[in-house]
Amino acid sequence: MHLTVKEYERYIVWLDYFNSELKRSEGRRVPLDSATRAPTLFELEEACRRLNLQPLPQPARYPSSPTRESGYVSVLKSKPKHALVMRLAKELSVVRGLAQKKQGAAQQAKKKG
Repeated sequence: MHLTVKEYERYIVWLDYFNSELKRSEGRRVPLDSATRAPTLFELEEACRRLNLQPLPQPARYPSSPTRESGYVSVLKSKPKHALVMRLAKELSVVRGLAQKKQGAAQQAKKKG
């Protein structure tokens, strides 16, 4: 039998905290101007890596919305959770912007090719 022990030195940060398509009552924790439209677990993991938070990603369903696909990352505790979530929201938009820039450059190269 495998018993899991809560990791009290880590925070759980859900994708839903950053999703601009959700209302605050549905789980979003950041203001709309800091939120990202439908963030992915990969993007959240990358944002955590860029901030050296040693993320452990896990696909899961947000407890208050079990029908919606979601996920979370477990990160080392460093600051108060709200400050960490706000920092991650900013970094998540940077990661999304870099991905879009890379995608745009690939499309340009494809057109020229």
